[in-house]
This record gives sequence, C-alpha cells and structure tokens, in this order.
Amino acid sequence: MQFWFDPASTYSYVAAMRVEEECARAGITVEFRPFLLGPIFSAQQGIKDSPFNVNPIRGRYMWRDLERLCAKYGLPWRKPSVFPRNSVLPARVCCAAPTGEVVRGIFRANFAEDLDIADALVLAKIAGTEPVGRAMSPGVKAQLRANTDEAVRLGMFGAPNFVVGEELFFGQDRLDDAVAWARR
Repeated sequence: MQFWFDPASTYSYVAAMRVEEECARAGITVEFRPFLLGPIFSAQQGIKDSPFNVNPIRGRYMWRDLERLCAKYGLPWRKPSVFPRNSVLPARVCCAAPTGEVVRGIFRANFAEDLDIADALVLAKIAGTEPVGRAMSPGVKAQLRANTDEAVRLGMFGAPNFVVGEELFFGQDRLDDAVAWARR
C-alpha cells in the first residue's frame, strides 16, 4: 500500500502516526510517497493557501477535529504557530529517506513540537545531515516533482491518500478501508 502525504498536511499527521503500525498488524507493507499539495491546490482550485485558511469556518472545524482525533489515537498535539509551513524541503527529505521514522519525526516536529520543518537544522536533527544534503540534489528534486505529477494523474486533490493497486482512498479516515482492500 502506498501512503501519499504532504508534510504540512494536518490530516496526514494523524495518518502518518498510524499507517505503519496498522499495515504491520495486517501483514502488508507501506510505501511512503511524499508530494506537494500547493501546486495541486493552485492548479485545481485556484488557491495559493490551505483551503482551511481560505475558508475560516472549515478551518475552525478542522483544528477542533484534529484535537479530537489526536486524543482518540493518543497522539501528541500542538497547533502549529504557522500554518501551513513550507513543505518543499521536508518532502524532499522524505524522498531521500522514505522511512516511517523520518516521516513520523517530521510530522511530530510540525504538529506536536511546533518546529519549523522548512529549517534544514530541524530536519537534520530528525533525519540526519546526509538525507538533508541529498534533498538538495537534482535527482531528489526531480523525484518530488514526479511524485506530485503522479498524484495529479491518480486523481488526488488533498492529503492523505492511500493507493492499493488502482484504488485510491482519500483521507485519514480511510486508512482502515485501504488496509482491508490491500488484504483482499
């Protein structure tokens, strides 16, 4: 199963903290696929910000919903002082080091510790200096662009997403459905 996420995505935080454990319990593997929501929001919806900022009513609901979800799953939570944070460098680091430990560390930094995940020093403490250095390479930059293009091709319009074969499951609340589909 593929787990598609943007490191600045609120609901991707909840999914990222759960996906590896749920997949392991089901006996399936997970592949981490970072991509960027900004270009998708701009191209598909004509917005240059998070839909949660563009629509304040939706945003208020989302922040409260995240508090409830984090409490439900026992996840640490601290509303970021900046939202959304720039996710280009952290997404590249996730391309360079696509492990659950790195992905969870970046999400935890953003949504539990309120750290700037666009800061290379913050990322180096999470992933190490080598993946952060590789994140600047043309190959990793191209990989992130290709992932974002592939997300568009697959019909993604937000995050997180789970892909099993040709089936797309959107939203952190579809994790269980995606795992069940993968077990079929």
